[in-house]
Amino acid sequence: MHDLEDLKSAQTLGIMGGTFDPIHFGHLVAAETARVAFGLDKVLFIPTGQPPHKVEHRVTDPWERFEMVKLAVAANTGFGLSRIEIMREGPSYTIDTLRELRGILVDADLHFITGADALRSMLSWREPEEIIALTKVISVSRPGYPLQDLFETIDQYVPGHQDRIFQLKIPALAISSTDIRARVQEGRPIRYLLPDDVKSYIEKRGFYRDS
Repeated sequence: MHDLEDLKSAQTLGIMGGTFDPIHFGHLVAAETARVAFGLDKVLFIPTGQPPHKVEHRVTDPWERFEMVKLAVAANTGFGLSRIEIMREGPSYTIDTLRELRGILVDADLHFITGADALRSMLSWREPEEIIALTKVISVSRPGYPLQDLFETIDQYVPGHQDRIFQLKIPALAISSTDIRARVQEGRPIRYLLPDDVKSYIEKRGFYRDS
């Protein structure tokens, strides 16, 4: 595990943000694939404190989600974990996190890892141009999932982004946190969709049993 002070020596850092409710193998495969493909020193997982896009949805307590991520990433020395968004008051905006990280990790080459679906909504985020300016964006998608039309749309709003956004294909893992929550509620199995330690934590804490 690494806090931000320990990461000051990192030359290339991946940033993996998300609600992680719960974290699953899709997140971990994406992070590890990006780490190797882009030669990242570390991938820093940052659980969202208050997700601004889910204000009407019930979200598991941030410290509980933090503990699940901690269990999931502990065995990989290439992964780190940060409380930076949980400790900040108010909604967790990506641009605020990136600015804070840039202020601490002044010389690091930052790579923001996100799913293709999230990239499609990025233009509606707070200050998307600044997000792309502060980091290189790695868009993770399944093989056969074309993004050229999306890149063309982004280019209309953020000209010259081509050297800042990269596509990364990962194995076709059709896993989602939404499906895992539904499976728990319905009494269906979630084994092999997420780490065993996370599965045990969910069962112990009784998460997702109610709608």
